[in-house]
Amino acid sequence: MTGNMIEKKLLIDLTEEYLKDSPNYLVDLTVGADNAITIEIDNDQGVDISDCVEMSRHLESKLDRDTEDYELTVTSAGLTSPFKTKRQYKKYQGKEVEVLSRNGQKVTGLLQSSDEDGFTITITKKVKLEGAKRKTEVEEAIRFLYDEVKYTKYLIRFK
Repeated sequence: MTGNMIEKKLLIDLTEEYLKDSPNYLVDLTVGADNAITIEIDNDQGVDISDCVEMSRHLESKLDRDTEDYELTVTSAGLTSPFKTKRQYKKYQGKEVEVLSRNGQKVTGLLQSSDEDGFTITITKKVKLEGAKRKTEVEEAIRFLYDEVKYTKYLIRFK
């Protein structure tokens, strides 16, 4: 059975309108085959599962299943999912991230800062300074533009 395709823009508008007075924000919204809708939200403190449930109910109240059959999943941006919004870069400032650049360079370091165009991470590497017997750790700041990067994600380290 083929129903109507649900309008992605309508979903984005409904979602943003619902979220506008909350700490949550929209990260990604996809409409797949058979109207399988996935909405990913995030929040600077971390998303509560009840937020996902309430938002799901709200959207279902606005959509008519008789017109379009759909499947709706509201999820929080996974801790290890690549960042999709600039706001996430702000959220993880001071935390360790992994960056894969478009030219295949993979680096891990501390996310120092971000702005409209890109972000800076600090990596620590061991170098042997001239005349020194052993290697010294030095910090180096590397700046990336968002469009030079395949992905950036939060690194969870279990010590």
